[in-house]
Amino acid sequence: MENDIALFSELCDELLRTERNQPVADPIPTSQLYNQLDLSLHDEGLLDNDLKKTLKKIIKSTPKTASKSFFNQLFGGRIGKAALGDLLAVMLNNSMYTYKVAGPQVGIEKQVLKSICSLIGYSDDSDGTFAPGGSMSNMMAMIMARDAKNELIRSAGLTTKMTLYTSAESHYSMSKNAALTGIGKQQVREVNTNEKGEMLAEHLEQLIQKDIEDGYQPFFVNATAGTTVLGAFDDIEAISKVCGKHDLWLHVDGAYCGAVIFSSNYKHLVKGLEHSDSFSVNAHKMLGTPLSCSIIVTQHKAQLHHSFSNEADYLYQTDGDDFNLGKTSLQCGRRNDALKIWTLWKSVGTNGLENIVNKQFEMARIAREYINSHKDYRLYSFEDSISVCFTYKDIPSKELCTALYKNSELMVGFGKFNNNEFIRMVTINSVLEKENVLDFFKTLESFAVKEMSKINAS
Repeated sequence: MENDIALFSELCDELLRTERNQPVADPIPTSQLYNQLDLSLHDEGLLDNDLKKTLKKIIKSTPKTASKSFFNQLFGGRIGKAALGDLLAVMLNNSMYTYKVAGPQVGIEKQVLKSICSLIGYSDDSDGTFAPGGSMSNMMAMIMARDAKNELIRSAGLTTKMTLYTSAESHYSMSKNAALTGIGKQQVREVNTNEKGEMLAEHLEQLIQKDIEDGYQPFFVNATAGTTVLGAFDDIEAISKVCGKHDLWLHVDGAYCGAVIFSSNYKHLVKGLEHSDSFSVNAHKMLGTPLSCSIIVTQHKAQLHHSFSNEADYLYQTDGDDFNLGKTSLQCGRRNDALKIWTLWKSVGTNGLENIVNKQFEMARIAREYINSHKDYRLYSFEDSISVCFTYKDIPSKELCTALYKNSELMVGFGKFNNNEFIRMVTINSVLEKENVLDFFKTLESFAVKEMSKINAS
Protein backbone atom coordinates (compact mmCIF):
# COMPACT_ATOMS: atom_id res chain seq x y z
CA MET A 1 0.00 0.00 0.00
CA GLU A 2 2.85 2.39 0.79
CA ASN A 3 4.15 1.96 -2.77
CA ASP A 4 0.71 2.69 -4.22
CA ILE A 5 0.40 5.84 -2.10
CA ALA A 6 3.82 6.96 -3.34
CA LEU A 7 2.69 6.32 -6.93
CA PHE A 8 -0.49 8.27 -6.28
CA SER A 9 1.55 11.20 -4.99
CA GLU A 10 3.73 11.12 -8.10
CA LEU A 11 0.65 11.04 -10.36
CA CYS A 12 -0.82 14.01 -8.46
CA ASP A 13 2.39 15.93 -9.08
CA GLU A 14 2.07 15.08 -12.76
CA LEU A 15 -1.54 16.30 -12.79
CA LEU A 16 -0.72 19.60 -11.09
CA ARG A 17 2.19 20.16 -13.47
CA THR A 18 -0.01 19.44 -16.49
CA GLU A 19 -2.72 21.79 -15.23
CA ARG A 20 -0.20 24.62 -15.07
CA ASN A 21 1.48 23.94 -18.42
CA GLN A 22 -1.54 22.80 -20.45
CA PRO A 23 -4.73 23.94 -18.69
CA VAL A 24 -6.91 22.70 -21.56
CA ALA A 25 -6.09 19.16 -22.64
CA ASP A 26 -5.81 18.30 -26.32
CA PRO A 27 -9.12 16.50 -26.92
CA ILE A 28 -8.96 13.03 -28.41
CA PRO A 29 -11.70 12.39 -30.99
CA THR A 30 -13.86 9.44 -29.95
CA SER A 31 -12.95 7.70 -33.19
CA GLN A 32 -9.27 7.78 -32.14
CA LEU A 33 -9.60 7.17 -28.39
CA TYR A 34 -8.67 3.47 -28.35
CA ASN A 35 -5.90 4.01 -30.90
CA GLN A 36 -4.18 6.81 -28.99
CA LEU A 37 -4.52 5.36 -25.50
CA ASP A 38 -4.03 1.77 -24.39
CA LEU A 39 -7.26 1.19 -22.48
CA SER A 40 -7.42 -2.53 -23.25
CA LEU A 41 -7.73 -5.18 -20.54
CA HIS A 42 -5.86 -8.52 -20.69
CA ASP A 43 -5.37 -11.73 -18.76
CA GLU A 44 -1.98 -10.60 -17.53
CA GLY A 45 -1.44 -7.32 -15.70
CA LEU A 46 1.04 -4.52 -16.42
CA LEU A 47 4.26 -4.03 -14.53
CA ASP A 48 4.25 -0.97 -12.26
CA ASN A 49 6.40 1.18 -14.56
CA ASP A 50 4.24 0.38 -17.59
CA LEU A 51 1.10 1.11 -15.59
CA LYS A 52 2.55 4.44 -14.47
CA LYS A 53 3.33 5.43 -18.07
CA THR A 54 -0.20 4.57 -19.15
CA LEU A 55 -1.76 6.49 -16.28
CA LYS A 56 0.34 9.57 -17.05
CA LYS A 57 -0.85 9.52 -20.66
CA ILE A 58 -4.46 9.27 -19.48
CA ILE A 59 -3.94 12.17 -17.05
CA LYS A 60 -2.51 14.32 -19.82
CA SER A 61 -5.53 13.73 -22.07
CA THR A 62 -8.25 14.11 -19.41
CA PRO A 63 -10.07 17.48 -19.22
CA LYS A 64 -8.61 19.63 -16.42
CA THR A 65 -11.67 20.67 -14.42
CA ALA A 66 -9.52 22.37 -11.78
CA SER A 67 -7.63 24.59 -14.20
CA LYS A 68 -8.20 28.34 -14.53
CA SER A 69 -9.39 27.86 -18.10
CA PHE A 70 -12.37 25.69 -17.13
CA PHE A 71 -15.68 27.57 -17.36
CA ASN A 72 -17.70 24.78 -18.91
CA GLN A 73 -19.78 23.03 -16.28
CA LEU A 74 -21.55 23.81 -13.01
CA PHE A 75 -18.53 22.69 -11.02
CA GLY A 76 -14.79 23.28 -11.16
CA GLY A 77 -11.65 24.05 -9.23
CA ARG A 78 -10.12 22.23 -6.29
CA ILE A 79 -10.18 23.11 -2.59
CA GLY A 80 -7.50 21.35 -0.57
CA LYS A 81 -9.36 20.59 2.66
CA ALA A 82 -12.36 19.23 0.76
CA ALA A 83 -10.11 17.00 -1.36
CA LEU A 84 -8.43 15.84 1.86
CA GLY A 85 -11.79 14.69 3.23
CA ASP A 86 -12.58 12.77 0.06
CA LEU A 87 -9.19 11.04 0.06
CA LEU A 88 -9.70 10.05 3.69
CA ALA A 89 -13.13 8.65 2.83
CA VAL A 90 -11.52 6.45 0.17
CA MET A 91 -8.90 5.17 2.59
CA LEU A 92 -11.38 4.55 5.43
CA ASN A 93 -13.82 2.91 2.98
CA ASN A 94 -16.86 2.92 5.27
CA SER A 95 -20.33 2.25 3.96
CA MET A 96 -22.82 4.66 5.47
CA TYR A 97 -25.80 2.38 6.06
CA THR A 98 -25.19 1.46 9.71
CA TYR A 99 -23.45 2.94 12.73
CA LYS A 100 -21.80 -0.44 13.29
CA VAL A 101 -19.66 -0.12 10.13
CA ALA A 102 -19.39 3.67 9.86
CA GLY A 103 -19.04 4.76 13.51
CA PRO A 104 -18.33 8.49 13.93
CA GLN A 105 -18.73 9.03 10.18
CA VAL A 106 -22.48 8.71 10.81
CA GLY A 107 -22.20 11.55 13.31
CA ILE A 108 -20.37 13.65 10.73
CA GLU A 109 -23.13 13.16 8.16
CA LYS A 110 -25.87 13.88 10.70
CA GLN A 111 -24.09 17.05 11.83
CA VAL A 112 -23.81 18.39 8.27
CA LEU A 113 -27.51 17.72 7.66
CA LYS A 114 -28.54 19.23 10.99
CA SER A 115 -26.51 22.38 10.34
CA ILE A 116 -28.01 22.84 6.86
CA CYS A 117 -31.54 22.39 8.22
CA SER A 118 -30.80 25.01 10.86
CA LEU A 119 -29.39 27.45 8.28
CA ILE A 120 -32.52 27.36 6.14
CA GLY A 121 -34.97 27.61 9.03
CA TYR A 122 -36.35 24.08 8.96
CA SER A 123 -38.15 22.71 12.02
CA ASP A 124 -36.60 20.41 14.62
CA ASP A 125 -38.46 17.52 12.99
CA SER A 126 -36.26 17.71 9.89
CA ASP A 127 -33.70 15.31 8.49
CA GLY A 128 -32.00 14.39 5.25
CA THR A 129 -29.45 12.25 3.50
CA PHE A 130 -26.74 12.28 0.85
CA ALA A 131 -27.82 11.13 -2.61
CA PRO A 132 -25.69 10.04 -5.61
CA GLY A 133 -26.33 13.31 -7.46
CA GLY A 134 -28.75 16.20 -7.86
CA SER A 135 -31.04 14.19 -10.14
CA MET A 136 -31.45 11.52 -7.47
CA SER A 137 -32.05 14.17 -4.81
CA ASN A 138 -34.90 15.46 -6.93
CA MET A 139 -36.24 11.94 -7.38
CA MET A 140 -36.20 11.36 -3.61
CA ALA A 141 -38.22 14.54 -3.12
CA MET A 142 -40.70 13.39 -5.77
CA ILE A 143 -41.08 9.99 -4.12
CA MET A 144 -41.69 11.53 -0.69
CA ALA A 145 -44.28 13.87 -2.18
CA ARG A 146 -45.98 10.99 -3.99
CA ASP A 147 -46.14 8.86 -0.85
CA ALA A 148 -47.26 11.78 1.33
CA LYS A 149 -50.22 12.34 -1.00
CA ASN A 150 -51.14 8.64 -0.99
CA GLU A 151 -49.42 6.38 1.54
CA LEU A 152 -50.80 3.23 -0.14
CA ILE A 153 -48.77 3.77 -3.30
CA ARG A 154 -45.72 2.01 -1.86
CA SER A 155 -47.63 -1.25 -1.58
CA ALA A 156 -50.47 -0.96 -4.08
CA GLY A 157 -48.86 1.20 -6.75
CA LEU A 158 -50.38 4.14 -8.61
CA THR A 159 -54.15 3.98 -9.02
CA THR A 160 -54.79 7.52 -10.28
CA LYS A 161 -53.05 9.98 -12.55
CA MET A 162 -50.94 12.33 -10.45
CA THR A 163 -49.53 15.59 -11.82
CA LEU A 164 -46.40 17.56 -10.96
CA TYR A 165 -45.27 21.07 -11.85
CA THR A 166 -41.91 22.54 -12.71
CA SER A 167 -40.73 25.49 -14.77
CA ALA A 168 -39.88 25.21 -18.44
CA GLU A 169 -36.30 26.14 -17.48
CA SER A 170 -35.84 23.54 -14.74
CA HIS A 171 -33.48 20.59 -14.80
CA TYR A 172 -34.27 17.71 -17.16
CA SER A 173 -34.27 15.26 -14.25
CA MET A 174 -37.88 16.21 -13.45
CA SER A 175 -39.21 14.56 -16.58
CA LYS A 176 -36.85 11.62 -16.23
CA ASN A 177 -37.80 11.07 -12.59
CA ALA A 178 -41.50 11.23 -13.44
CA ALA A 179 -40.92 8.26 -15.74
CA LEU A 180 -38.85 6.37 -13.16
CA THR A 181 -41.34 6.87 -10.33
CA GLY A 182 -44.39 5.73 -12.29
CA ILE A 183 -45.92 9.20 -12.58
CA GLY A 184 -45.26 9.37 -16.31
CA LYS A 185 -43.74 12.11 -18.43
CA GLN A 186 -47.17 13.12 -19.75
CA GLN A 187 -48.18 14.17 -16.24
CA VAL A 188 -45.34 16.73 -15.97
CA ARG A 189 -46.66 20.27 -16.39
CA GLU A 190 -44.20 22.92 -17.57
CA VAL A 191 -44.89 26.29 -15.97
CA ASN A 192 -44.16 29.42 -18.00
CA THR A 193 -41.35 31.76 -16.97
CA ASN A 194 -40.63 35.47 -17.19
CA GLU A 195 -37.81 37.10 -19.17
CA LYS A 196 -35.27 35.91 -16.59
CA GLY A 197 -36.41 32.29 -16.65
CA GLU A 198 -38.19 32.52 -13.29
CA MET A 199 -41.35 30.47 -12.77
CA LEU A 200 -44.64 32.39 -12.95
CA ALA A 201 -46.75 31.57 -9.89
CA GLU A 202 -49.91 32.78 -11.67
CA HIS A 203 -49.48 30.25 -14.47
CA LEU A 204 -48.75 27.53 -11.89
CA GLU A 205 -52.11 28.28 -10.25
CA GLN A 206 -53.89 28.08 -13.60
CA LEU A 207 -52.34 24.70 -14.44
CA ILE A 208 -53.23 23.23 -11.07
CA GLN A 209 -56.83 24.44 -11.28
CA LYS A 210 -57.25 22.93 -14.75
CA ASP A 211 -55.82 19.56 -13.65
CA ILE A 212 -58.18 19.43 -10.66
CA GLU A 213 -61.13 20.18 -12.95
CA ASP A 214 -59.96 17.44 -15.34
CA GLY A 215 -59.83 14.83 -12.56
CA TYR A 216 -56.07 14.65 -12.01
CA GLN A 217 -54.41 14.61 -8.59
CA PRO A 218 -51.73 17.34 -8.27
CA PHE A 219 -49.08 16.47 -5.70
CA PHE A 220 -45.68 18.10 -6.29
CA VAL A 221 -44.18 21.44 -7.29
CA ASN A 222 -40.50 21.92 -8.05
CA ALA A 223 -38.97 25.37 -7.70
CA THR A 224 -35.41 26.02 -8.84
CA ALA A 225 -32.65 27.93 -7.06
CA GLY A 226 -30.32 28.51 -9.99
CA THR A 227 -31.70 27.36 -13.34
CA THR A 228 -29.24 25.40 -15.47
CA VAL A 229 -28.82 27.97 -18.23
CA LEU A 230 -29.40 31.47 -16.83
CA GLY A 231 -28.92 30.72 -13.14
CA ALA A 232 -32.33 32.18 -12.24
CA PHE A 233 -34.03 31.84 -8.85
CA ASP A 234 -37.74 31.06 -8.71
CA ASP A 235 -39.87 33.12 -6.32
CA ILE A 236 -40.22 30.58 -3.50
CA GLU A 237 -42.53 32.73 -1.38
CA ALA A 238 -45.07 33.20 -4.17
CA ILE A 239 -44.91 29.55 -5.19
CA SER A 240 -45.25 28.35 -1.58
CA LYS A 241 -48.56 30.22 -1.25
CA VAL A 242 -49.94 28.31 -4.25
CA CYS A 243 -48.68 25.03 -2.79
CA GLY A 244 -50.23 25.82 0.60
CA LYS A 245 -53.58 26.58 -1.00
CA HIS A 246 -53.70 23.21 -2.77
CA ASP A 247 -51.79 21.11 -0.19
CA LEU A 248 -48.92 20.31 -2.57
CA TRP A 249 -45.38 19.30 -1.65
CA LEU A 250 -42.91 22.09 -2.48
CA HIS A 251 -39.39 21.02 -3.33
CA VAL A 252 -36.62 23.53 -4.02
CA ASP A 253 -33.96 22.21 -6.39
CA GLY A 254 -30.85 24.12 -5.28
CA ALA A 255 -28.38 21.72 -6.88
CA TYR A 256 -26.70 24.56 -8.78
CA CYS A 257 -26.99 27.64 -6.55
CA GLY A 258 -28.64 26.47 -3.33
CA ALA A 259 -25.39 27.19 -1.48
CA VAL A 260 -26.46 30.86 -1.35
CA ILE A 261 -27.88 29.79 2.04
CA PHE A 262 -24.34 30.33 3.37
CA SER A 263 -24.15 33.94 2.21
CA SER A 264 -25.74 36.87 4.04
CA ASN A 265 -25.36 38.86 0.79
CA TYR A 266 -27.26 36.40 -1.40
CA LYS A 267 -29.49 34.37 0.91
CA HIS A 268 -32.38 36.66 -0.07
CA LEU A 269 -32.43 34.86 -3.43
CA VAL A 270 -34.05 31.87 -1.68
CA LYS A 271 -36.35 33.91 0.56
CA GLY A 272 -39.19 31.72 1.76
CA LEU A 273 -37.11 28.53 1.69
CA GLU A 274 -38.32 27.71 5.20
CA HIS A 275 -41.81 27.18 3.72
CA SER A 276 -40.61 24.36 1.44
CA ASP A 277 -41.07 20.69 2.25
CA SER A 278 -37.67 19.64 0.89
CA PHE A 279 -34.51 21.25 -0.42
CA SER A 280 -31.50 19.88 -2.27
CA VAL A 281 -28.02 21.35 -2.77
CA ASN A 282 -24.85 20.07 -4.43
CA ALA A 283 -21.77 20.94 -2.41
CA HIS A 284 -19.63 19.92 -5.40
CA LYS A 285 -20.95 22.95 -7.24
CA MET A 286 -20.82 26.31 -5.45
CA LEU A 287 -18.91 24.97 -2.42
CA GLY A 288 -16.22 23.33 -4.55
CA THR A 289 -16.02 19.88 -2.96
CA PRO A 290 -14.96 16.95 -5.16
CA LEU A 291 -17.73 15.16 -7.05
CA SER A 292 -20.12 14.12 -5.89
CA CYS A 293 -21.63 15.66 -2.78
CA SER A 294 -25.40 15.93 -3.13
CA ILE A 295 -27.59 16.68 -0.14
CA ILE A 296 -31.35 16.58 0.33
CA VAL A 297 -33.13 17.69 3.50
CA THR A 298 -36.80 17.67 4.39
CA GLN A 299 -39.04 19.09 7.09
CA HIS A 300 -40.76 15.70 7.31
CA LYS A 301 -38.43 13.21 8.95
CA ALA A 302 -41.17 10.60 9.29
CA GLN A 303 -41.91 10.80 5.57
CA LEU A 304 -38.24 10.31 4.68
CA HIS A 305 -38.24 7.15 6.79
CA HIS A 306 -41.59 5.95 5.44
CA SER A 307 -40.58 6.34 1.79
CA PHE A 308 -37.12 4.78 1.97
CA SER A 309 -36.91 2.37 4.91
CA ASN A 310 -37.14 -1.37 4.55
CA GLU A 311 -36.43 -3.87 7.29
CA ALA A 312 -33.35 -6.08 6.91
CA ASP A 313 -32.34 -8.06 10.01
CA TYR A 314 -29.08 -9.14 8.40
CA LEU A 315 -28.03 -5.49 8.14
CA TYR A 316 -29.60 -3.43 10.95
CA GLN A 317 -28.32 -5.29 13.99
CA THR A 318 -27.29 -2.54 16.41
CA ASP A 319 -28.25 0.98 17.47
CA GLY A 320 -31.42 2.95 16.73
CA ASP A 321 -32.83 4.03 13.41
CA ASP A 322 -31.45 7.56 13.86
CA PHE A 323 -27.91 6.23 13.50
CA ASN A 324 -28.62 3.56 10.89
CA LEU A 325 -28.65 5.83 7.87
CA GLY A 326 -29.67 3.12 5.43
CA LYS A 327 -33.22 3.55 6.78
CA THR A 328 -33.48 6.99 5.15
CA SER A 329 -31.40 6.46 2.01
CA LEU A 330 -32.18 5.61 -1.59
CA GLN A 331 -29.18 3.27 -1.50
CA CYS A 332 -27.99 0.40 0.66
CA GLY A 333 -24.23 0.39 0.19
CA ARG A 334 -23.24 4.07 0.06
CA ARG A 335 -19.85 5.80 0.03
CA ASN A 336 -19.05 8.50 2.56
CA ASP A 337 -19.77 11.77 0.72
CA ALA A 338 -20.24 13.74 3.94
CA LEU A 339 -16.64 13.77 5.10
CA LYS A 340 -15.39 16.12 2.36
CA ILE A 341 -17.97 18.82 3.05
CA TRP A 342 -17.39 18.38 6.79
CA THR A 343 -13.59 18.78 6.52
CA LEU A 344 -14.09 21.89 4.40
CA TRP A 345 -16.75 23.37 6.68
CA LYS A 346 -14.78 22.48 9.82
CA SER A 347 -11.59 24.05 8.45
CA VAL A 348 -12.99 27.35 7.12
CA GLY A 349 -16.18 27.73 9.15
CA THR A 350 -19.52 28.99 7.90
CA ASN A 351 -17.88 32.36 7.25
CA GLY A 352 -15.36 30.69 4.97
CA LEU A 353 -18.14 29.00 2.98
CA GLU A 354 -19.80 32.41 2.65
CA ASN A 355 -16.58 33.80 1.18
CA ILE A 356 -16.44 30.97 -1.37
CA VAL A 357 -20.00 31.72 -2.51
CA ASN A 358 -19.58 35.51 -2.56
CA LYS A 359 -16.43 35.28 -4.65
CA GLN A 360 -18.29 33.49 -7.45
CA PHE A 361 -20.82 36.30 -7.69
CA GLU A 362 -17.95 38.80 -7.68
CA MET A 363 -16.27 37.00 -10.60
CA ALA A 364 -19.59 37.04 -12.49
CA ARG A 365 -19.94 40.78 -11.83
CA ILE A 366 -16.46 41.39 -13.27
CA ALA A 367 -17.37 39.37 -16.37
CA ARG A 368 -20.65 41.25 -16.91
CA GLU A 369 -18.91 44.61 -16.54
CA TYR A 370 -16.33 43.59 -19.14
CA ILE A 371 -19.05 42.54 -21.56
CA ASN A 372 -21.07 45.72 -21.05
CA SER A 373 -18.02 47.88 -21.65
CA HIS A 374 -17.10 46.27 -24.99
CA LYS A 375 -19.33 46.88 -28.01
CA ASP A 376 -18.58 43.54 -29.68
CA TYR A 377 -20.44 41.68 -26.92
CA ARG A 378 -24.11 41.31 -26.11
CA LEU A 379 -25.15 40.26 -22.60
CA TYR A 380 -28.14 37.95 -22.09
CA SER A 381 -27.87 37.28 -18.36
CA PHE A 382 -28.43 39.51 -15.35
CA GLU A 383 -27.28 40.38 -11.83
CA ASP A 384 -27.52 37.82 -9.01
CA SER A 385 -26.41 35.01 -11.30
CA ILE A 386 -23.09 33.21 -11.76
CA SER A 387 -24.06 32.16 -15.28
CA VAL A 388 -22.71 34.85 -17.62
CA CYS A 389 -24.43 34.46 -20.98
CA PHE A 390 -23.32 36.47 -24.01
CA THR A 391 -22.54 36.51 -27.70
CA TYR A 392 -19.39 37.85 -29.36
CA LYS A 393 -19.69 39.75 -32.65
CA ASP A 394 -21.82 37.75 -35.07
CA ILE A 395 -20.02 34.47 -34.49
CA PRO A 396 -22.39 31.54 -33.78
CA SER A 397 -21.84 30.61 -30.14
CA LYS A 398 -21.91 26.86 -30.70
CA GLU A 399 -19.21 27.08 -33.36
CA LEU A 400 -17.02 29.36 -31.25
CA CYS A 401 -17.27 27.17 -28.12
CA THR A 402 -16.55 24.02 -30.11
CA ALA A 403 -13.53 25.59 -31.84
CA LEU A 404 -12.12 26.86 -28.51
CA TYR A 405 -12.38 23.32 -27.13
CA LYS A 406 -10.95 21.53 -30.15
CA ASN A 407 -7.99 23.92 -30.26
CA SER A 408 -7.30 23.55 -26.51
CA GLU A 409 -7.89 27.23 -25.78
CA LEU A 410 -10.81 27.30 -23.32
CA MET A 411 -13.45 24.98 -21.92
CA VAL A 412 -16.75 26.85 -22.10
CA GLY A 413 -20.24 25.79 -23.14
CA PHE A 414 -23.24 27.33 -24.86
CA GLY A 415 -26.93 27.55 -24.03
CA LYS A 416 -30.30 28.73 -25.29
CA PHE A 417 -33.16 30.80 -23.91
CA ASN A 418 -36.13 32.22 -25.82
CA ASN A 419 -34.59 31.03 -29.12
CA ASN A 420 -31.37 32.94 -28.44
CA GLU A 421 -28.15 30.93 -28.49
CA PHE A 422 -25.20 32.26 -26.49
CA ILE A 423 -21.97 31.37 -24.76
CA ARG A 424 -22.54 30.39 -21.12
CA MET A 425 -19.53 31.23 -19.00
CA VAL A 426 -19.91 29.87 -15.46
CA THR A 427 -17.85 31.49 -12.68
CA ILE A 428 -18.34 28.61 -10.23
CA ASN A 429 -14.70 27.46 -10.53
CA SER A 430 -13.25 27.88 -7.02
CA VAL A 431 -9.73 28.83 -8.18
CA LEU A 432 -10.74 31.77 -10.38
CA GLU A 433 -9.41 35.27 -9.77
CA LYS A 434 -10.12 38.54 -11.58
CA GLU A 435 -7.15 38.12 -13.92
CA ASN A 436 -8.43 34.68 -14.98
CA VAL A 437 -11.80 36.15 -15.93
CA LEU A 438 -10.15 38.91 -17.96
CA ASP A 439 -7.77 36.39 -19.55
CA PHE A 440 -10.82 34.38 -20.62
CA PHE A 441 -12.06 37.29 -22.76
CA LYS A 442 -8.60 38.07 -24.14
CA THR A 443 -8.16 34.45 -25.18
CA LEU A 444 -11.61 34.34 -26.76
CA GLU A 445 -11.03 37.55 -28.71
CA SER A 446 -7.58 36.69 -30.00
CA PHE A 447 -8.73 33.21 -30.99
CA ALA A 448 -11.77 34.58 -32.78
CA VAL A 449 -9.61 36.97 -34.84
CA LYS A 450 -7.10 34.27 -35.72
CA GLU A 451 -9.25 31.17 -36.23
CA MET A 452 -12.91 31.94 -36.66
CA SER A 453 -12.34 33.90 -39.86
CA LYS A 454 -11.09 30.63 -41.36
CA ILE A 455 -14.28 28.85 -40.29
CA ASN A 456 -16.54 31.59 -41.63
CA ALA A 457 -14.65 31.65 -44.92
CA SER A 458 -14.87 27.87 -45.47
